[in-house]
This record gives sequence, C-alpha cells and structure tokens, in this order.
Amino acid sequence: MEAVVSTQSTGERLKDNISAALHLTYSEVLVQRAWLIHWGLFVYFNHPQGRDSIIDVFLHQKPYLNAVQTMCPHILRYITTAVVISKRRRDGIKELIKVLQQESYKDPITEFVESLYVNFDFDEAQAKLKECKTVIENDFFIVGCLDEFTENARLIISEIFCRIHQRIEIDMLADNLNMEPAEAEKWVVNMIRLAHLDAKIDSKNGYVVMGGTSVPVYQKLIDKTKDLHLKANSCCQKIDKKLTLGI
Repeated sequence: MEAVVSTQSTGERLKDNISAALHLTYSEVLVQRAWLIHWGLFVYFNHPQGRDSIIDVFLHQKPYLNAVQTMCPHILRYITTAVVISKRRRDGIKELIKVLQQESYKDPITEFVESLYVNFDFDEAQAKLKECKTVIENDFFIVGCLDEFTENARLIISEIFCRIHQRIEIDMLADNLNMEPAEAEKWVVNMIRLAHLDAKIDSKNGYVVMGGTSVPVYQKLIDKTKDLHLKANSCCQKIDKKLTLGI
C-alpha cells in the first residue's frame, strides 16, 4: 500500500510537469496526458482515495477530460466505474451523464448508468448489470471492484426506483434486485437510511410506501429543461461531426 501511495504522489508530480512543459505542442501534451491516464489506472483503483481522484482528475479537470474524449474514450468505462462505487457519487453523476451523452463510446458499464439516469429503464439496467459482471471479471484494472460495484449498482437501482414511485411492492423490487423478498426488505431498510429517503416499510402488506414530499413545479421545469439542453447539445455535436466528415 505504501508503494501505491508513493506512486500516486509521483503521478501528481508528472501531472504538474506535463502542465508546465511549455516546449510541447498541444498534440504532444494530449498524448502525454493520455499516457498518464492509462498509467494511473492501476494506482487509482488500488489507492484508498483513488476512486475519488479519478472523478476529480479525469472528469472534473477539463484538460484531462479533453484527453479522454479526444485520445482514449474507452477510459469512460473506468470513470463510470469510479462514479458508481464512490461515496461521492452525487458529485460526479450529472457531469458523467452529460459526457456519456456526448460520446459514441459504449460498453455495458456506461450503458447501465444511461439506462437508469437517462432512460429510467429498469429492465434494461438489470440486463446491463449482468453484462457488467462479465466485463469487470475480465478487466485487469477493476476486477477487484466487482462486489463493490454490484452492491452500489443495486443501491442505485433501488434508490431511483423508490424516488419515482409512491408505493412499491417488495416482491417487485426483489425481482429487480435478483434477491429473495426477505433479503430485499432488509436491503430497502438500509437503502432508505443511507439515501435519507422519506419512506416506510409496510411489512404486513409487503409494500414500501414513499413520503408525500412533492417537487415544486418550477423545479420540475428546470430539470426537464436541463435534459433538453443536454440532448440538443449532443445532437448538434453529432451533426457537426457528420458535416465535418462530409457524411
């Protein structure tokens, strides 16, 4: 672990050196940043705060996000994994969704997030989660995150499902989570506590009953407008690419 911490410190110095290398052209800087991103994957996924660092550097720092989008869009798999398993998920999910909708790169991990946060398609999300297991088991950098990813993915599914329904059958939720009803009930109790949801369990009738807190109309309008803005930007970028390529 000490070696990993030391290596991360070295990576931070390399990042600073790349930014300070005035003799490099813009293209050369992009290549150097792309190499650093790949070199750092093992370190970040084996460091105690590494997942948060992936979000802070690869997603929130424009120079490195630009390198990902330009040179190595497959790195979106690892950014998405970091967001799903991070305790700071809410800090990165909105930005991640915006980036994913702009990019053509897809794999089961990125599609799992889009199926939930963009399409609200729980059947698709469940199918993609099964595919995610195969992908993670065969990926050297994130194979050690399988259990953590699965646990947090289930938490996301149940949290979003509960937020958009007023009353949920525990049996239905159990099916979505691939759990027995008794196990799903315990899971929901823990999820309600962690997500600070206004909800209660009706064990007698087998329901989760959500609180009556309503979202103001103006907030709903703002949220819908944001989604339309993201989709419009994505369409414009795709049109620009086709015009540039003469398609």
